[in-house]
Amino acid sequence: MAIKATIDENGIHVPSYPEVLADLQQEYRAIYGQDTYLEPDSQDGALLAVFALRLYDAYTLAASVYNAYSPATAQGVGLSSVVKTNGIRRDKSSHSSTPVRVIGQAGTIISNPRGVAADDAGRRWLLPEEVVIPPEGEITVTALAEKPGDVRAAAGEIKNIATPRRGWQAVINPEAATPGAPVEQDARLRRRQSISTALPSLSIFEGIWGAVASLPGVSRCRGYENDTNLPDENGIPAHHICFVVEGGNIKAIGETIAVKKGPGCGTYGTTKVLTRDKHGAPLTIGFFISADQAVAAAIRIKPLPGYLSTSGQTIRKSVVDYINNHEIGENVLLSDLYTPVNAVKFDSGRRTFDVTEIRIGPKGGPLVAANMIVAFNRAATCALEDVELLEF
Repeated sequence: MAIKATIDENGIHVPSYPEVLADLQQEYRAIYGQDTYLEPDSQDGALLAVFALRLYDAYTLAASVYNAYSPATAQGVGLSSVVKTNGIRRDKSSHSSTPVRVIGQAGTIISNPRGVAADDAGRRWLLPEEVVIPPEGEITVTALAEKPGDVRAAAGEIKNIATPRRGWQAVINPEAATPGAPVEQDARLRRRQSISTALPSLSIFEGIWGAVASLPGVSRCRGYENDTNLPDENGIPAHHICFVVEGGNIKAIGETIAVKKGPGCGTYGTTKVLTRDKHGAPLTIGFFISADQAVAAAIRIKPLPGYLSTSGQTIRKSVVDYINNHEIGENVLLSDLYTPVNAVKFDSGRRTFDVTEIRIGPKGGPLVAANMIVAFNRAATCALEDVELLEF
């Protein structure tokens, strides 16, 4: 029986190139005789190989077209198109952002040309189009790096006023900047599409979560709900919701929570945004800006025959990628770190090293063979230089 592509409850299945070639050879011999020589060094064998490659290309193209209809399997342009049905689109390259405290005389207006702050390295950070300092004498707004991409600024580095205004006295960033990103990768877009399906959910809480996660510039978001009569283990008060957000515009986040949340439900967080309801009454929304929890690791391995020095770099990068892919408030489990390390272990089916020990801990602190607990409003991060590889 001739092989063919099939579709069942698990999706589409296409034959491999060797299967296509073997099928053509079988059909050819059925016509011209079973003793026909069809090895690669024969003309007929070479011709069948060309035909098989063209058929295999057609099968894979059909599979790509089929998979392009599902966000779980679509890629590239196909994924960008299919997620539009959920009301989202692939994020373009973004600017680094950070909340900054703008301090000055009450009533001072910082508007066009927009105010600009600067960090210690002289890089410029743009304030919103218009900032009005309230009676309290300070306001927290989102500043964007003037240049797109991964622009870093540690907490307290943005403290210079690049465009002085009468009444504007100081500026400071209490948290490290959230780095900008290149064009959104497929994996993150799929994850965001999955979250966005919560927007029309029956649960108000899930709807808020989905709406915040879908805001432009928001890279990660985590929601907590305490519907009990007592504060929970994270310190969230009774009958309050709490959102921890990485990236995005502070004002847009606060207004989205205000619009979506139910009546009588409080919001918890150190970042405060003053909004107004449809009757004009003031409403303060609280949430957290996600802070980084720097993680360091030490990995001890025993090289075996076939081990290459480049494998060490690959091991370190695999661990870094794994840790940086954690969600906000997700603990770093020691046992899980063996998976990205062991993924590099084999070369052509041969084991090239043995893992003898993995230790993790906060950067600058002791490293131990135990899980690392991450606070509910922080996210685990790791840099390549923070992963030490020990060979013996």
